[in-house]
Amino acid sequence: MNLSNFVSGSSKRYREDTRNDWTMFMFVSHKRKNVFRKESTQRACEAGFRELEKYGFKFGPIGFGGTHVHFRVDVPKRYSKTQAEIMLKRSSAARIFAEKPNFLKLYPDRHFWSGYEHHESVGVEFEAADNYIRNQEKRHHVNTIRDVQLTFS
Repeated sequence: MNLSNFVSGSSKRYREDTRNDWTMFMFVSHKRKNVFRKESTQRACEAGFRELEKYGFKFGPIGFGGTHVHFRVDVPKRYSKTQAEIMLKRSSAARIFAEKPNFLKLYPDRHFWSGYEHHESVGVEFEAADNYIRNQEKRHHVNTIRDVQLTFS
């Protein structure tokens, strides 16, 4: 067999990482306090996560279950799962404390997230993972308080 006849595919080099590492994370609030009942808190947490998009993170759906949050994220290859967890928790907690100053009464030491986290690779089961994430309110019987005022354009 002559290997010189084989072509290795595209020799084009990409400037950005084209691989993906979609992972489903679950973070729990410290002492499992029911802090995600209000839509304003959910939006602050989501905005904290989305601040990391400038570092290459990509987000799928985000679902809140009262005491915890589930979300799907594509972690850039240059970060380990542990580094990603630290970055996600740090940016979301900072954003929540900035937008919801009364949370300092619940968490005077600014320790918003518990040490527990769960992550698993999504693989090709995007639809099943997304349905699970989107149905957190129903699954945990949480009634979200819609306290965010909509603006008219």
